[in-house]
Amino acid sequence: MAQKVSKKNQTPAVKITWKEIKRQKTLIIISILMVIYGVVFYYWPLTGWAMAFQNYKPKDGIIGSPWVGLAKFKFLFEDATFIQVVRNTFCMGALNLVTTTFMAIFFAIILNELKSLRAQKFVQTVSYLPHFLSWIIVTGILHDALSNTGIVNDLLLRFGFVDKSVNFFAKPEYFWWIVAFANCWKETGWNAIVYLAAITAIDPNMYEAATIDGAGRLQKIKHITLPSIRPTIMILLIMNIGNVLNAGFEVQYLLGNGLVQKVAHTIDIYVLNWGISQHDFSLGTAAGIFKSAVSILLIVIFNSLAKRSGDESLF
Repeated sequence: MAQKVSKKNQTPAVKITWKEIKRQKTLIIISILMVIYGVVFYYWPLTGWAMAFQNYKPKDGIIGSPWVGLAKFKFLFEDATFIQVVRNTFCMGALNLVTTTFMAIFFAIILNELKSLRAQKFVQTVSYLPHFLSWIIVTGILHDALSNTGIVNDLLLRFGFVDKSVNFFAKPEYFWWIVAFANCWKETGWNAIVYLAAITAIDPNMYEAATIDGAGRLQKIKHITLPSIRPTIMILLIMNIGNVLNAGFEVQYLLGNGLVQKVAHTIDIYVLNWGISQHDFSLGTAAGIFKSAVSILLIVIFNSLAKRSGDESLF
């Protein structure tokens, strides 16, 4: 009996006829265009991955270049510099992920707690603006703020925290935190949009019931807001975990110097130095494939962990 009821509740399949195709022709044309766009700009360039298994020479092309198998990957994993840049990239990416996620959630909750709608809109608009600034401008601001005569050193000296100016860009132990701070300042307002939307979707009756029961603001945040947006947090974490090795290029390249080179270089900078500057396009392609493979692996692992723990998952 249950099977009969479930069959009745099923949406009847639409028969594909010329009449139906004609009726949906606009959507079909748009879909075909999007498929063509995806093939041309996302899948066709993947044929260039063949360079990673060749000793690629531009004059010979992919077809004429000799095949070397996994020689380029072997060189990468035997290169101490590449192992070092993988460590730098992973550590900076993980630090960026943790700090930007935490700050975005914290900022969205604080913004939601503002009672004045006008103040909320003003703060929200101002917080978006850094997202639209280029890294050239952001790193320029950081250079001015953290220089020996910048505002940070001026405040540290004025309040007696240090005896002399600190050269932040000459100390490797500060570099990762400077990069994390730059990402937080630039992206917190933009990243908070999704969390703020998830918070506004929470049923107001839950907050009213908690108020009647005597719950304060912190208790409401702990027992209503955070559990309600947990699915959103998990989905975004799984999606962003694949970008851990995309720790950045511009900010590290612009802020880095010879004194912090060992902690500043990322995989992207390694690809620039070897794949482009040294004209070893095969090695650069191999490093790019390594990044993609690790990103996919991280997404699959964390998605499986989320599924096992009963949280939201991508697939």
